[in-house]
Amino acid sequence: MQGIVTENISKSYPVGKTQTTALESISFAVNKGEIFGLIGPDGAGKTSLIRILTTLLFPDAGNAFVDGHNVLKEFKTIRNLIGYMPGRFSLYQDLSVEENLQFFASIFNTTIRQNYHLIKYIYEQIEPFKHRKAGKLSGGMKQKLALSCALIHKPSVLFLDEPTTGVDAVSRKEFWQMLKKLQQQGLTILVATPYMDEASLCDRVALMQQGRMLEIDTPQGVVQKHYQPVWAIKSGNMHTLLHALREMPGAASVYPFGEYHHLTTIQPIPDVQQLTAYLQSRQQLDVSIKLISPGIEDVFMQLMNQPYAA
Repeated sequence: MQGIVTENISKSYPVGKTQTTALESISFAVNKGEIFGLIGPDGAGKTSLIRILTTLLFPDAGNAFVDGHNVLKEFKTIRNLIGYMPGRFSLYQDLSVEENLQFFASIFNTTIRQNYHLIKYIYEQIEPFKHRKAGKLSGGMKQKLALSCALIHKPSVLFLDEPTTGVDAVSRKEFWQMLKKLQQQGLTILVATPYMDEASLCDRVALMQQGRMLEIDTPQGVVQKHYQPVWAIKSGNMHTLLHALREMPGAASVYPFGEYHHLTTIQPIPDVQQLTAYLQSRQQLDVSIKLISPGIEDVFMQLMNQPYAA
């Protein structure tokens, strides 16, 4: 059974005298009880897609359904069924933690007491600060408050637009632990994120770039489907190393990745001796080279470099 369905969704925005495409014929489905990730950089179209699914924006073409309800014809029904946590903190900064939660509960004709069990394990982490103004909370606490407010009316589908942007690593980990617990309660979750490491925490992902879907599969399936060995390389001068690798004959893609640069090559794959000899000829000393299995970010970069057939 499907909690979310999109059918050829397209959306453009006017920029001066021209139109910029934000979404191009987007079609996918999210199963009930699934954590589905929209993975891609800023400008990929993630926010536009979520705003259409939460009935805040109309598509130019196509249609979509949330829990079986049409986003164009049944938007009032959908708004009562969903929880939505936008990318920017949108609660009332001058209201306290408790006042914000009471306000959002009242909008949906419920109370904190009636649905406290839904948010207990989240809200109890910030309840000691329930009289503090929301604007005075830390990033992680704001995140927990926003999630509590999105859940207080017992939604069946939860939309999260880059919920972990700007929060520390510990808060990011805690947030995903909370999402896993919500999933165990049967909640369908659509989460947009620019962080590739969060893709592995989803049941399935859609890799997005410039308003297009590059791939939809499980995180493991994405990697296996586009498996290509990757060289992880570092040297004493990473800046000049990057240029040397990008100018290397047969290089397919080169990009920074943590303390290494990742290199994929046009077949056949060179060996360590060939790479070392080339880099030494480019005055790259103290070079470390190892062949690794690709991660989902490597696959994303590979897909971005492939020509798109319209």
